[in-house]
Amino acid sequence: MFSTVVGSFPVELETSPSFKDKFLNIFGLYDPYKSAIKKAVFHQLDSGVDIISDGQVRGDMVGSFSKYIPGMQFEHNSTIITSKIRAPVKEITVDDLKYAKSILKDYYSGSIPENKGVKGIITGPSTIVHSSRIESFYKNKNDAIIDLAHSLKHEVNAIMDKIDPKYIQVDEPFLSTGLVDFKTARKAIDIIGKGLDVPLAMHVCGNLNNVFKDLTKFNIDILDCEFAGNNINIGILEDNVNLIKGKKIGFGCLDTASTEVDSYDDVLNLVKRGIDAVGKENMILDPDCGLRKASVNVACKKLETMTKVLNEVK
Repeated sequence: MFSTVVGSFPVELETSPSFKDKFLNIFGLYDPYKSAIKKAVFHQLDSGVDIISDGQVRGDMVGSFSKYIPGMQFEHNSTIITSKIRAPVKEITVDDLKYAKSILKDYYSGSIPENKGVKGIITGPSTIVHSSRIESFYKNKNDAIIDLAHSLKHEVNAIMDKIDPKYIQVDEPFLSTGLVDFKTARKAIDIIGKGLDVPLAMHVCGNLNNVFKDLTKFNIDILDCEFAGNNINIGILEDNVNLIKGKKIGFGCLDTASTEVDSYDDVLNLVKRGIDAVGKENMILDPDCGLRKASVNVACKKLETMTKVLNEVK
């Protein structure tokens, strides 16, 4: 059993850039988000997290991808599909992941332990398309989802080639809404996961009552769901253990909808129910969802609580 994060972390931008940063800004070379990535990575590591993210500090989960994909436009905080979706014009997350991994390496004095690492995270094609408005070219969302899956596969390949991640995570929160065609969603995930030599995870938050059985049919290695803020999901997991053979469960054990630090006893008891259901060897502990809406102090204390529980049960 190990720990990770779903992805996002509170963004801490530099309020007083150094002279060097001000000089770089003159030439358009200053990146205000690099310091935010560094802080997010250090907070995760200091909290004891095993598999970290880059903090996803650059914006919302849809726009941070769609703004770099031809056929999609990001305007006024929303995405519009205007023509055929094609390959990204640039590598979207690679530079930030590369920077996060360099920080991780320095943190461990040049040699990253075997159980530590960085994961690549992309927002899933079903979630991006269902969060967007189609203006032209596509007559239905399903065709756009498949084209977007092929587009995002370019990003996954770049992450694999240049980062050597511990695994790839696809965020698909829309799969719990009942609005997505699951046959298309599975086909899209198959496109993204084709040829991967690391585990593929899919994160789905929300109530699983009507979708859990369908989610277990996806060709993934890790099914990551929320179990802390949604008290119905742990019962669904317990009642359907026979459906998840061959998969690990990303076990959301921190309530990310709450601005309070989770009770240690509540997290411990929830994790023990998960262990009783699927076994500790099949569980990965993480928050329910991203931590961006929390304060930095609360986010860190939440992760520290998770780490303490992990150390007690493993």
